[in-house]
Amino acid sequence: MSIVVRYAPVPSSTVEQYDEVMRRLQESGEMPADGFDYHVAFLSQGQLLVSEVWDSREQLEAFGKRVMPLLADVALEHSGQPEIFEVHNIIRR
Repeated sequence: MSIVVRYAPVPSSTVEQYDEVMRRLQESGEMPADGFDYHVAFLSQGQLLVSEVWDSREQLEAFGKRVMPLLADVALEHSGQPEIFEVHNIIRR
């Protein structure tokens, strides 16, 4: 079952930190990861937020173990655990 994951980095996180993480993930070949479907990053009231769709929680967790050291290196911290929801339906154009 696909899942939606919503991350809220700490309010002091910057777009530049996010961009650096994405650059490193692309260069390392980590992205797109196995089971990764969709990623969107956006600002809401000045705070960086990220939502993703994954094929399964297990694939998300496997990716998380590999990406956590990179996030720590860039000092991009999350404000708590991500929210995870089971997908009921996806419509694509």
